[in-house]
Amino acid sequence: MSDPTPVFDDLREESEQLDLLVTELTEERWALATPAPRWTIAHQIAHLHWTDQAALLAVTDPDGFQESVKQALAAPDAYVDEGAEEGARLRPAELLSRWREGRAALDGALRAAPSGARFAWFGPPMSGAAMATGRLMETWAHGQDVADALGVVRPPTDRLRHVVRIGVRARDFAFGVHGLPVPGEEFRVEVTAPSGEVWTYGEPDARQRVTGPALDFCLLVTQRAHRADLTLHAEGSDADRWLDIAQAFAGPPGTGRPPKGTPE
Repeated sequence: MSDPTPVFDDLREESEQLDLLVTELTEERWALATPAPRWTIAHQIAHLHWTDQAALLAVTDPDGFQESVKQALAAPDAYVDEGAEEGARLRPAELLSRWREGRAALDGALRAAPSGARFAWFGPPMSGAAMATGRLMETWAHGQDVADALGVVRPPTDRLRHVVRIGVRARDFAFGVHGLPVPGEEFRVEVTAPSGEVWTYGEPDARQRVTGPALDFCLLVTQRAHRADLTLHAEGSDADRWLDIAQAFAGPPGTGRPPKGTPE
């Protein structure tokens, strides 16, 4: 079994990068609107804290986590928003402190978990490495919302490989959640990492292909940018359709973002 330590380290670094964006914000700037409807920067951090706490519960208290699942099933449309709303009402210093403590506790729990352990989640059970990968994707994606609200550009890093991997693996889910037949053939995905390395998935001779920058692929599958604003290229009708519907996150189809310049 491969060592999960690198993804744990990458999750910690991704969280620390986002921490640097918000640590010096005034209360007024914590209240800035982000691209997510009705969510401020405080909501974004509160959501990350809430999900970290859910993951910590899954790792350390399976019975307690099952109670959370029951609550989520009882109010599937409101459960996540209510968690973000509750956290966003805290003073920024308190929210920041709780987020830091929660993610540190999750980091410790994941590193201490027995090798090969799998944990219940809102979807299928997952390993510690998969849990950390999902948390990294969310941290990066919600961090993008924060960066957009602040008008800053984050330098991309090769930590994006984890987001790319989830996006590729979620191909069939994206078709299914849109009520479309899942393509029967494998796709070839070739994306260029920030370091210049090329990350590849699928057989080299596959007819359906997607190529472009890894950053653009990550923005697409997390629905943080519209396809029209990205430099991704598809070959084959199924691959082309995928770029219109791709999503790396669970749940119903996301609405995504409109192309730049589209009136709100």
